[in-house]
Amino acid sequence: MRDSEKVEICLLNEDSVTPRVFSESASGYDIYAYLPGGSISIGQEPCRIPTGIALAVPSGIDAQIRPRSGLSAKGVLVALGTLDSDYRGELFVTMYTVAPNIEHVVNHGDRIAQFVFSQIVFVNFEVTENLTSTIRGRSGHGSTGK
Repeated sequence: MRDSEKVEICLLNEDSVTPRVFSESASGYDIYAYLPGGSISIGQEPCRIPTGIALAVPSGIDAQIRPRSGLSAKGVLVALGTLDSDYRGELFVTMYTVAPNIEHVVNHGDRIAQFVFSQIVFVNFEVTENLTSTIRGRSGHGSTGK
């Protein structure tokens, strides 16, 4: 059994689904579409999909909404997002496809995204004239491999 932090969830409808993991080592909790009696066709335009849930994420916990790898492999993406600890409304997941020839139908109860929870580290920025040096230095994208 894993150590766990309590996150309150409000199921906004009697058939809303609580996010859950499907293996003991999984870090992502699947999020489900709430589209009773219908479906939505997703294209390249961002589309907000209701989930039928609201959460009270504790302060100090980062709740990230991330794509599911199986959908991403088909060209169906989710806009990466964070559910802030002071938000109490329904969670919506923004979905879209990567190409005009890809259309994806989301049905009620489909697994559409996942939550990954982590601890937040709060920082104070210290302004300086120079940063400590490293081998990489200012080399940018692609500079650490070929």
